[in-house]
Amino acid sequence: MISLLLAMDRNHVIGLNNEMPWHLPKDLRFFKEKTTGNTIIMGRKTYDSMGGALPNRENVVLTKSKTDFPEHVKVIDQLQTVVEWNTDNPDKEYFIIGGGNIFNQVIDIADRMYITWIDEEFDGDTFFPSFSEGEWELTAKVKGERNETNPYDYYFLQYDRK
Repeated sequence: MISLLLAMDRNHVIGLNNEMPWHLPKDLRFFKEKTTGNTIIMGRKTYDSMGGALPNRENVVLTKSKTDFPEHVKVIDQLQTVVEWNTDNPDKEYFIIGGGNIFNQVIDIADRMYITWIDEEFDGDTFFPSFSEGEWELTAKVKGERNETNPYDYYFLQYDRK
């Protein structure tokens, strides 16, 4: 299964200057719970913004760049590789975690989307693509806890392709 995992605001902002424009520890915990022990696939800029590979996950970078990556990071140069992995391992979940360019490439082939929707507006330069509600079914919606460290209203949404 190819799943997209992201946080975005009301206007589909997902980033600003290669960083998230908000800080929500509960969202970071959700991300960790979903991806630990699994494969995460990202573009080079997303990899760079994280400061390196995340532990306890198979880290895959989709890039045409000839940049050197650490030995434990798998590098692929075409989306078709992910499609083939998904075909060969249909019971495995592959998490696409960004950025905007990668999401634009994979949204039409994704099976599921996990979106932390933040009911706020932020400045941004990277956006999640629009998607047709007719192609997706909202299968889960959980309100996140708002508190001193998570200062916005936000929801954990799960969409499955119809």
